[in-house]
Amino acid sequence: MPSQFINFDVISGSDLYWFLDHRFHVSYIVRFFCLLFLIMEGETSWFSHSLDDMAREIGEFDSFSELSDEGNKEATAVSVDLILPDDLLERILAYLPVASIFRARCVCKRWYEIVSSKRFLWNFSRVLSQKPWYFMFTSSNEPTGYAYDPILRKWYGIELPCIETSNWFIASSCGLVCFMDNDSRTELFVCNPITKTCKKLQDPPGLRFSDYSALAVSVNRKSHGYTISIVKSKQVTGNFFQWDVSVHIYNSETMMWVTPPLTEVLTGWRGGDESVICDGVLYFLIYSTGGGAPENRHGLITYNLSSCSPHGLLIRSFIPVPCPLTCGRLMNLKEKLVMVGGIGKQDRPDIIKGIGIWVLNGKAWQEIARMPHKFFQGFGEFDDVFASSGTDDLIYIQSYGAPALLVFDMSQRHWRWSQKCPVTKRFPLQLFTGFSFEPRLEISP
Repeated sequence: MPSQFINFDVISGSDLYWFLDHRFHVSYIVRFFCLLFLIMEGETSWFSHSLDDMAREIGEFDSFSELSDEGNKEATAVSVDLILPDDLLERILAYLPVASIFRARCVCKRWYEIVSSKRFLWNFSRVLSQKPWYFMFTSSNEPTGYAYDPILRKWYGIELPCIETSNWFIASSCGLVCFMDNDSRTELFVCNPITKTCKKLQDPPGLRFSDYSALAVSVNRKSHGYTISIVKSKQVTGNFFQWDVSVHIYNSETMMWVTPPLTEVLTGWRGGDESVICDGVLYFLIYSTGGGAPENRHGLITYNLSSCSPHGLLIRSFIPVPCPLTCGRLMNLKEKLVMVGGIGKQDRPDIIKGIGIWVLNGKAWQEIARMPHKFFQGFGEFDDVFASSGTDDLIYIQSYGAPALLVFDMSQRHWRWSQKCPVTKRFPLQLFTGFSFEPRLEISP
């Protein structure tokens, strides 16, 4: 199989072995993949470098590091230039975990130039998804914390741009994270937490001080355009049972908020802080304001963003939750709506007895899993309200009272704890929270 006829998009494992075996000495191949292994292992579990920071570390690396054979007295220096052509090397490096790509930049000048090139970013964009990381805040005042990488099972110290405190509203999609302040709710930023690129958006319209707000973002993987939604809810003056609900939509291609927003008065229900966009549809939870059965504390509202019509009754799209919940967390997993909820006791629906995971099919909920009791007990004291988020196939669950982090793999139906976070609880009332995001290099706001 002559190399010029190889289509790297459809190359098989046997084809790749033939290609490598006929062009390069086996020892070169072994050394190359040993190097990749060392890069993935890394010397430390921490990194706090942006792409620009890494450039300062490149000067001392001009060639492939020396690898010695036991039978030889002298080390044999192997140049990467003799091992793989640029196009194949780019494709191999593009499939490394993001943290390993940062380390690969330090191998030599050639690897740095490859990983920094636009063509490499194009190759990287063709990797369908990176496993989502989970950023855990370690302070209620400062936006500091650590990010967990589920592939390498390591925590990294990274700094988030734009955000000022950990109590801001946060939403993420396909490499971008959206932050909105919790005071005036007019400070709105979109950033890539890996590359540190950040953009401030124009102030959202509507009420400057709403009682409740729910933030969501959806990124188009092909065009990299994004849509942001904010659901605002404010009590009608003098009437606790009636709440004004408005939906505001931002389009990155027009760089404008869609006007007029959708507005409606709900009776017996109010909006909250939980929303997500899946396959062009906005979903947000609403909460009972009393007057109904105690088990009916939550409901789901849907709104098709493609229509963006200011008319129509939101309440007509009402979908009941599958069981009494203490709280619900919505997330987009491969364009399917997934809800993680605290299951309330039959006689005391406000007291949590377990955690369930459901997928919405049409207007019917399908239960996917329930947290095994040993994991539920593993959190220690578990609050009725907790943090949970996810994307791709992974769901993260975290108690506000401890830094323990549980991971559920939807594809394998497998529960496991993350590696222990390098932070300890310093005082009894210390709170922990976080959010998940997909680490991407090629997407910017």
